[in-house]
Amino acid sequence: MAKELSAVKTLVSDLGPTRAEREELYVHFHKHPELSMQEVDTAATICAELDAAGIPYQRVGRTGIVATVENGAGPAVAMRADIDALPVPEASGKDYASVVEGVSHACGHDFHIMSLLAALKAFNAHKDAWRGTYVGVFQPAEETAEGAKDLVDNGVSKVLPKLDVYLGQHVLSSLPGAHVGTRPGPIFTAAASIRVKVFGKGSHGSMPELGVDPVVLAATIVMRLQTIVSREIAARETAIVTVGSLQAGTKSNIIPDDATLLINTRAYDKGVEKRLHEAIERIVRAECQAARSPRELEIEYYDVYPLTRNAEEETAKVRAAFDAYFGEDSVDIAPQSASEDFSYVPDDSETPYVYWGFGGFADQEHAPGNHNPAFAPDLQPTLDRGAEAAIVAASAWLCP
Repeated sequence: MAKELSAVKTLVSDLGPTRAEREELYVHFHKHPELSMQEVDTAATICAELDAAGIPYQRVGRTGIVATVENGAGPAVAMRADIDALPVPEASGKDYASVVEGVSHACGHDFHIMSLLAALKAFNAHKDAWRGTYVGVFQPAEETAEGAKDLVDNGVSKVLPKLDVYLGQHVLSSLPGAHVGTRPGPIFTAAASIRVKVFGKGSHGSMPELGVDPVVLAATIVMRLQTIVSREIAARETAIVTVGSLQAGTKSNIIPDDATLLINTRAYDKGVEKRLHEAIERIVRAECQAARSPRELEIEYYDVYPLTRNAEEETAKVRAAFDAYFGEDSVDIAPQSASEDFSYVPDDSETPYVYWGFGGFADQEHAPGNHNPAFAPDLQPTLDRGAEAAIVAASAWLCP
């Protein structure tokens, strides 16, 4: 471990001298966010940085990038950074806030980009400190669950070497600032969004007996869905069913022809998720029948995220490296109810993976959550900590 720590210190030694330069580049990414599958300028900037550092890379799909640093025989480690932003106007008050109207890095993916760039440059600059292959995967469209699938569909497995482990991280407000936390087993939920359209029969509001009211139908569905978690899922299990949108009608005295519900589910177990979806479909169909709905309902699943389950052995290896380097700042993290498309890539090649979080706010008590318009983590020490975590985790394999 002493030899490994010495190698890690060598690899992180450039973080101090390059701090101002890295902060300037971070500000650029933060001010110029791009939405999912539209990260053209972001990808171009990443490629320019890789070109300047002499790091070879391949484009995968329209905006995906796989950069590879080879350094002799040894393990192969990949690290992923998501690069897209959100359709959220920024309200952080930062003097480097987004200049793109209605779009911001309200989930912190700009920190992920910078962490991976710093790690790639560190492993490229200090090849005397490690052996093997280090791969950086810059992934588009995590926010819409399209990006990892897009990499797989565009043949990322043919670009990647045979990997020993696939790594990922996320800046969070649920961890104390500068702390790093991971856990074996489920760490992010499986999730799905479901669009349900139910049909009625339009009528004048003064003559409801001549129609079938889809607003009342949708309302009964919303209330009945609340019984799934409370009455069909065991107390020892975790599940979430949320109706985030209910849209119907245009005027107070018109009974409309249809109503649309947008439903979201979360679970830490695929079996539980299956039961949620079966229950939702059963309830919707039964309520439609009870309401005399004149047409078959429509159900569409979208924004589907897999369960993120950290590999036991590999997570223990990362945690030991974190403990040795970060000391008391290396902590256990509770399972997060958010979701990730991260695992699609390692699952495609049957590669074990480890995912962790790092804290972004010194004032954690008042920190906004991810996706909040005010979410903009402290520039430092968050920028350095993300880079350190990426380097330390990979070093558990690459620095014998």
